[in-house]
Amino acid sequence: MAKTGLWTEIQRERARQQRLREQDFRARRQAQERAKRERVKAEREAARRAAADEKEARRLYVEGRKAEAEAMSDALQNQVTELDEVLAAGIRTGPLLTFRSLKQAETYLPFDPGDLGTPLPPPLWEQFAPEPPGGFRRRAGSARYAREEQDARAAFEEAGRQHAGAEARRRQQLARRQEAHQAAASATISEAREHNEGIDQFARDFRALDSESVARFCTLVLDSSAYPEDFPHQSRAIYRPEPREVVVEWELPPQSVIPVERGYKYVAARDAIDSLARPEKEVKERYAALIARVALRVIHEVLISTPASVVDCVTFYGWVSSTDPGTGRPSQPLLLNVTAPREKFETFVLAALDPVACLKGELTALVSPHPYDLEPVRPMVNFESLLAQFKFVAGADVIAGLDSRPDLLAMSPFEFETFAKQLFEAMGMKAWKTQDIKDDGIDAVAVSEAPVFGGVCVIQAKRSRKAVGIEVVRALAGTMEDVHATKGVVVTTSWVTKDGHAFATRHGRIEIMECDHLKYLCKEHLDLDVLISLPKPPPGRR
Repeated sequence: MAKTGLWTEIQRERARQQRLREQDFRARRQAQERAKRERVKAEREAARRAAADEKEARRLYVEGRKAEAEAMSDALQNQVTELDEVLAAGIRTGPLLTFRSLKQAETYLPFDPGDLGTPLPPPLWEQFAPEPPGGFRRRAGSARYAREEQDARAAFEEAGRQHAGAEARRRQQLARRQEAHQAAASATISEAREHNEGIDQFARDFRALDSESVARFCTLVLDSSAYPEDFPHQSRAIYRPEPREVVVEWELPPQSVIPVERGYKYVAARDAIDSLARPEKEVKERYAALIARVALRVIHEVLISTPASVVDCVTFYGWVSSTDPGTGRPSQPLLLNVTAPREKFETFVLAALDPVACLKGELTALVSPHPYDLEPVRPMVNFESLLAQFKFVAGADVIAGLDSRPDLLAMSPFEFETFAKQLFEAMGMKAWKTQDIKDDGIDAVAVSEAPVFGGVCVIQAKRSRKAVGIEVVRALAGTMEDVHATKGVVVTTSWVTKDGHAFATRHGRIEIMECDHLKYLCKEHLDLDVLISLPKPPPGRR
């Protein structure tokens, strides 16, 4: 029995151990299967997330491309809108230019003494007096204090003498600066008065129906009108006193200003942005309407800026620069010729009319039947034939006229300021001239789009036969601070004084272009050899 019981216990223990091993095996196998299921589940989830991320990325990419196409379409529409509003942008109720606006202010910047205007503080005895004796010092006696007081008195008197000398020098420098300011102010005001007297004579000649004066004023009016950036701006004008007629020859914009695309669309299948063609008929109609708008705007701006006693009608010749397909030579086909009497033109509501219908119907203009194809018209009177009778005045392209009068000192102040603007444009900057009145000392403004050194540059143009003083440079510095300009330039046909150069050097953002430098820049950027007939050579070249 004992043996049987022992064997039974052994068998039971073995069976129990076997069950434990089987349970452990099953547990491990279940854990492995569970881990496998979790791994497969995680892989499926990761794949699902990746697919979702890829789908989202693809969606965002497609949306970005669609937005790009929409932005291109918006830019195209803005361009078309600008062309549609060429006439509306020029409609005004008052003159585009007046003789008053051509005048210069007969003022000068008030005198600024700077630090020299403040007296130097005198030395005070309290700054030198020794500490009175007290305590131990009183017991030590007053002899030491007396010596200290004597030394302090001597130092105080020496400081007083130094202060008197420094104060005398300050007053002398202040007087010299005041004298220089007064001289510069007198010269500037005198030059402005001379300029304004010339404008007054210009106005008198204009009212007296002087052909050249009226034609010149009309070109100034038209040069003041701003058109889209890619428009040409060549013009000539003639004035015929007897019929009080202004004849304008004007270069029209080319056909290429009309976009041949009407929009853009993103094609996802090819991942490409395709242009949508504008119907050819619409392109041609838009070009015909555009040149009609330009003609009406030119006529309107001349009539609104001149009195009826001087100008009674305007004749417009509109041509376009092209190439003759038969010869390959440049050609200038005339696309539009119209005469507009003031009495009739002033009855038009320019903001509401159809430009093409107005020209053809109301003004019976000669209009090319196919202007987009540059089919010319033959005018009743050729513009060139008028040149034999009347002197024409070209638009304010000062550079083009330098071959006939290359002396910069022969220019008027207005012409020289315009020339300075054109020089900066040729140097790669965007430039424009400021108004001649209330210009805060600025003759022109130039803007550089360079990423590092870009910014606003103010230009002071001085057509002068004498030295330009420090006051001009100092006034430019003040203007720079006022308009937050990054750079200032003094352009002069003469030279700048030593103290003017020293001030510019200390300032650090002012550049000076004197006569020789100016001549070099004209040759380098305009390919022009110009003359500056100074009465005496600049210092250092005598």
